[in-house]
Amino acid sequence: MCCFVGVLAMLSPRLAIFLLWLFGDRMTIAFDHFWMGFLGFLILPWTTLAWAVCYAPVRGVKGFGWFIVIFGFLLDISSYSGSARARQRQGATT
Repeated sequence: MCCFVGVLAMLSPRLAIFLLWLFGDRMTIAFDHFWMGFLGFLILPWTTLAWAVCYAPVRGVKGFGWFIVIFGFLLDISSYSGSARARQRQGATT
């Protein structure tokens, strides 16, 4: 199941988050409230997925896990800036 979710995460992090929530307990372990995971699903999907994978119940996120979470955040920021650049280019051509 983990490899399947990993492959799906490459295609769509929101689909991977949904499958983790549907078939496992990683999302309920990683997030105290449903709303935190849901807002992450809507706004920062890569960061939310990285947090859910790296979170340990007692320790939280430590060590190399922080690099993975930061990398997820950078992926989210780059996807937003790339879409803004594409919209700007599209507006300039029409």
